[in-house]
Amino acid sequence: MELNDKQKEIVQVAEKLFAEYGFDGTSVRLIAKEAGINIAMISYYFGSKEKLLEHMVVHRMSGFKVNLDEIIAQDDRSYHDRLNEIVALYVKRIHKNNRIYKIVHNELTNNARSLTFEHYLSQKKKNLDSVTKFIEAGQKAHVFKKHIEIPLLIPSILGTYFHFHYNQRFYEESYGLNTPESKELFIETTLTKHIQKMLNALITYED
Repeated sequence: MELNDKQKEIVQVAEKLFAEYGFDGTSVRLIAKEAGINIAMISYYFGSKEKLLEHMVVHRMSGFKVNLDEIIAQDDRSYHDRLNEIVALYVKRIHKNNRIYKIVHNELTNNARSLTFEHYLSQKKKNLDSVTKFIEAGQKAHVFKKHIEIPLLIPSILGTYFHFHYNQRFYEESYGLNTPESKELFIETTLTKHIQKMLNALITYED
């Protein structure tokens, strides 16, 4: 689903509104108003608000598996180094796209919603398959422990990040994060390194 510049602009506006007001609380009329276009253009480009959300999810997930597989394929690097880079990639992507995660989570937990996010779930499965093969290769190389709950590794990354994300006021005081720049640096360094150490402790043998 390649998007042109106008579609990307509409998706960006809709993502902001969905995150702020929810899917049900955001009308097509409001999206059109905020994007400075007429309603017919949304119908022309996407067909419906549901299809707009689907395109949004696909657009935000694009390229991630390519980046993930590129890291895994670097056989000249140690498993430890590649694991750390995988963690850094996940943190960077979920931080950049935290609004879409919020939107998808809200919709997936809405039992009254008919949206299935088939592509989203399919892509998550492919990402997990790549991580699983990497971990299993590390187990055969006697770097990673046996009996690892591999499907729970990614939620461990996401859970730690989103705990910080939704409790920023607490961490602002704890770490003196007084500016947007200090928060960005904290996520890139302290938070990412903490998650890297946590996953290494979970799955790798002690030196």
